[in-house]
Amino acid sequence: MGKVKILSIFGTRPEAIKMAPLVQALANCPHIASQICVTAQHRRMLDQVLDIFGIWPDFDLNIMVQNQDLAHITTAALNGLIDVIGRARPDLILVHGDTTTTMAASLAAYYTRVKLGHVEAGLRTFDKFAPYPEEANRKITATLADLHFAPTRVARSNLITENVIPENIYVTGNTAIDAIDSLVAKDYIFKEPRLNGIDFANKRIIAMTAHRRENYGRPMENICHAAAKLAADFDDIEVVWPVHLSPAVSDIAHRILGNNNKIHLIRPTDVADLLNLIDRSYFVMTDSGGIQEEAPHLDKPVLVLREVTERPEGLETGCLALAGTEEKEIYDMAARLLTDAREYGRMAAAKNPFGDGAASRRIHQAILYHFGLENSPPEDFV
Repeated sequence: MGKVKILSIFGTRPEAIKMAPLVQALANCPHIASQICVTAQHRRMLDQVLDIFGIWPDFDLNIMVQNQDLAHITTAALNGLIDVIGRARPDLILVHGDTTTTMAASLAAYYTRVKLGHVEAGLRTFDKFAPYPEEANRKITATLADLHFAPTRVARSNLITENVIPENIYVTGNTAIDAIDSLVAKDYIFKEPRLNGIDFANKRIIAMTAHRRENYGRPMENICHAAAKLAADFDDIEVVWPVHLSPAVSDIAHRILGNNNKIHLIRPTDVADLLNLIDRSYFVMTDSGGIQEEAPHLDKPVLVLREVTERPEGLETGCLALAGTEEKEIYDMAARLLTDAREYGRMAAAKNPFGDGAASRRIHQAILYHFGLENSPPEDFV
């Protein structure tokens, strides 16, 4: 056969970070004709990643509008993607993870009868409202996908339980790990000027992010109050929080923490700034999915600001701990890391179960094998 025509579709910053190493590998393959479509579900934050990795989309739907809701994202992406698929005529569509763009692209692939490959497949909390709407997006995508690139054996097991054909599942590791080492450097100079003024040498810095829809309202207030109490009780710590642009996050963050000189509320950073911030921090508090995978690769303990996580491997190895969304519980777990050197050392030294930097190579090989251009499938990530 001729070149395999692949259309990679993504729309948010986390998707772009994790797809960047893969689309670069596909672009360099002589057997593949690679194209990229972005929905721009998140415009500004997506563009940061595209610029860093030098990715130039072939199609840009630019669907983001002010105060957009899930219905707008779904319908705008679906309608636009149907048109793009008709023009690109791919043999395989690749989507990543759990966003509304991913779910809409999966439906578009199904409606146009194009094969679908799901990168980062099989993560589950088994609660359709946590994370919301990501858990449902993943399950819908799994139902429609033809190829499943599961990051871990736990994810593979989840898919098999849902009656996915085992031969269509490849355990690849997570592509997030592929990109980290090329972006983190000891002599890195931050693009965000305020980060260059942080005293990383003499202060224990807590890197924090919080943005999930299920944490809007009271949970976000609890997270902020816990951060304020930590700053008040520990002289040598400061908190750095790149605050999400959503008013549901930024309004609460600035109301509760805006006048605290030990808590630095900055605008969302690009991926290089964020990873280097994590690398220089003492530990991380986050409700992000991707950071749960990235921070352990940099040997940083992670307190997960959620009631559940779809990454139980991190809890099992000990690099993650569920802190929940109650103020006292968050404070107590963070205080323990700040006062118990043994507990801190245990979490920092825990093995990262999410990847080894070769996920993109495995996915690339699996695609070639599926289309008869490679003699054997990739070996599973262990």
